[in-house]
Formats: sequence, C-alpha cells, structure tokens
Amino acid sequence: MTSLTDCRALDAQDPLRSLRELFALPEGVIYLDGNSLGPLPQAAPERVARAVREEWGEGLIRSWNTAGWYELPRRLGDKIATLVGAGEHEVVATDSTSINLYKVLSAALAIACADAPGRRTIVSERSNFPTDLYIAEGLCRERGLTLKLVEHEEVAGAIDADTAVLMLTHVNYRTGAMHDMRELTAIAHAAGALAVWDLAHSAGAVEVDLRGADADFAIGCGYKYLNGGPGAPAFVWVHPRHAERFWQPLSGWWSHAAPFAFTHDYQPAPGIARYLCGTQPILSMVALECGLDTLLAAQPLGGMAALRRKSLALTDLFIRLVEQHCGGYGLGLATPRDHRLRGSQVCLTRETGAYAIVQALIARGVIGDFRAGRPDILRFGFTPLYLRFEDVWHAVEHLRQVLSEDEWQRPEFNQQHAVT
Repeated sequence: MTSLTDCRALDAQDPLRSLRELFALPEGVIYLDGNSLGPLPQAAPERVARAVREEWGEGLIRSWNTAGWYELPRRLGDKIATLVGAGEHEVVATDSTSINLYKVLSAALAIACADAPGRRTIVSERSNFPTDLYIAEGLCRERGLTLKLVEHEEVAGAIDADTAVLMLTHVNYRTGAMHDMRELTAIAHAAGALAVWDLAHSAGAVEVDLRGADADFAIGCGYKYLNGGPGAPAFVWVHPRHAERFWQPLSGWWSHAAPFAFTHDYQPAPGIARYLCGTQPILSMVALECGLDTLLAAQPLGGMAALRRKSLALTDLFIRLVEQHCGGYGLGLATPRDHRLRGSQVCLTRETGAYAIVQALIARGVIGDFRAGRPDILRFGFTPLYLRFEDVWHAVEHLRQVLSEDEWQRPEFNQQHAVT
C-alpha cells in the first residue's frame, strides 16, 4: 500500500518539482483539470498588463512594429513546434481549434480528391471530440462526401481505397486512450489517404513527433496543456510538402503574400503563413506565450520526455490508489493501463452519480470534470508541470470520503451547471 509518506518522498526526488513555482495555484486546491483549462502562469498577469499599459496604451498602433505584435503568430508557432516535433517556420498560432480544423481538413480534402478523384470518405473515431465531427460533417454535406465513424480499435481496418482523409484526435478526450500516430499515418498513406491529427489533448502533455510520424496536417489547442488562458489561440501545422499546394478556404488578408500592398486579388503567402486568416488577438497571444514558456522551462530538465515520465508515474499512482481505496463503489476504468496507449489523464466510469461525485469533489477543492455518456465519465487530468504525488494521494482520499459517506447524494451536488 502506497502511503502519504511514500508520495512525499517521490516529490522530494522529483527533478521537475521547481516548475510548480511558475504557476499561481489557489491555496487548498488540487487542480486535476489542466486538460480542459491550464492554470494561470505567474508571469501572465504582468505580461498582459504591460501589453495593455505600455504596448497598447503608449505604443498604440506603433506596437505592431516596435513591440513585435506582427510576428507573434510565427514566433509562438516556433515555440509550439519544439513541443510537437515540427520544424522551424512550420507552425503558426492563430484562430481556434475548430477554425483551424476547417482550414486543414478542407485543404486535405482538396489534395486527396485532386490526386484520386474517386475517394469519397473521411474516416474518424465515433468518440472523437464533437467539434471535429461537426466540422467534418459540414464539409461532407457541402462536398457530397461521407463521414465514416468507427470504434477506437476499428480505425486501422476502416481505412480503404475509398478513404480520402483519416481525421483523428491523438488522445481521446473522454477516455484518455492514445492512438499510435506513426502506425495509423503509415496505414493511411499506404491506402493513398492523408492523415489529419488533432493534438488538443496531446501538445504539452505527451511526446509528439509530427515529422517522425510523417503526418500531413495537425491542429491543437492553446488553453489546455499549453496554459494559454481561456479561449487562447490554437495552432496549425502543415507538412511542407502540402503547405503550398492549395489555398486554405479562409483566405483572409493576413494570409496574403503582401497584406499591406492592399491589392484587389488574393495571392497566398508562402509556407505556413497562408494558414493565417485575419488580424490576430494580441492580448491573448501574449498570454499564450507565457503558457508556452512554462513548458519550455522544462527543456533543461529533460523536456517532454521528462514530463512524460512524470505524467505516467502520476497516472499510475492515481489508478493504483483508486483501486486500493475506492473499490466497491461502482467505479470502472476507461483509460488504458498500457503506457503506450495512455495520454495524460485518467477517466473513471460510473453508471449513476458521476456528475454529483465530481461536484462534491470540487466543493472539497479537488477539481476534475464530468463527461456524459454510457457509462458517464469522471475525468481527471494530470499535468506534470505543477502536480505533486502528494496531490494525487489527497485527491484519492477525498474521493474515498465522498463515496464512503454518500456525500455526493446531497441535493446541491445534483443540480447540473451549464459547463460540466
């Protein structure tokens, strides 16, 4: 049986323990929801305030040049590239995940259908994040294509000669199950299809090697493990072999080859810059840069490989403690035990009461979240930048008390909020 003393010993030996100081974490809170919204970096309030006070307030429009505003999408893109195995000048930070998916999926379909006009299908996972499926469904309706949805384990077998694009989220948002990007991309390519990857639950949490996997397109989120703040800009990556083959459909002025020439016709910018669209949200960009810098601070300590090792240790510990201390209360495990197949979250299942259990935990200062389904999901994210092994022990102890004392049955925990 692992004790609290054992967990504190693990924290004392943790080479990443100093990174916790980079975040403004509320006293008395164990934050297990960084997979949905990362916490506030210590540097962000002053950095955003300076952008407001000095760059906007004093520099005014001059700050597009003097404060480097114009270069922010590319500069942040290069920082993200180091976290996802992309090359320099291959990523831009811009827009939202949904908008970026629309851009790259449109481009991927244009390429795939030009190379093989008979292909009519997008293959994806039935439990993919809904916005991805909605975007794909809209494009299929617009272009007369078919969206083919299969179970997680059926993806490889569903790719055939009719497949134009394989579209997957690398780590499943409901279960934490992780696809083998390299293997599935190779299967797609062997069938003549392209592979589009959503890294929303991967970037900053697990090791990603887009170039090594020979992926075609990728998008991802800025406000989860990248700690960029609510509604932070997302990012987009396109393999250089595809970047200049087609226009992306949102051909706004920032993606023009010479935006300040103000010509009446559109001439796409070279490379990844053509995947920009309109004027960028500068205050959100500077906040996102603070979040990215928390991850880059781990580089001298072993980078993503070190973060991944700690993530697996934290999630292993959580699973083990839940099974030791919370058995007999109807909890199941949706997340794979195999390290090769697991992201940086642990999802527990329960037929009834899952929402109320999560609410009771939140009232105790243990913040996770709930996802409806059959069965329902209690979802806990483990961000190794700031979580301690001691936090895991205390979180499970709170869960045991909520269950053993039937605390979750109190009326206030069974009133559902708009955001779950």
